[in-house]
Amino acid sequence: QVQLVESGGGLVQPGGSLRLSCVASGIIFSTTHMGWYRQAPGKERELVAVITSGGSTTYVDSVKGRSTISRDNAKSTVFLQMNSLKPEDTADYYCNAQTAWRGYWGKGTLVTVSS
Repeated sequence: QVQLVESGGGLVQPGGSLRLSCVASGIIFSTTHMGWYRQAPGKERELVAVITSGGSTTYVDSVKGRSTISRDNAKSTVFLQMNSLKPEDTADYYCNAQTAWRGYWGKGTLVTVSS
């Protein structure tokens, strides 16, 4: 059974930082592409960042230069470091695992950026 468990969300002031984590189980993590998506209230889910099994990364323009996605294959964990957070970054953040056969989702962690 595949499980993706996110953590690290919370309330942060504008300009602050958060580090999201996602621990995966039930998959061969080292060969799986991992990603972070987010969904703000009333909006569609959007890609934030992806890291391939080989370590290549892609970011949505709105977070480029402010966020870093990384992975620790030994711990089956993917991270999203977010800096200089803005109110428009407020959303539920979801971890995604893309295997050769299908994608899997975590239940999400809420990030709220507000003063």
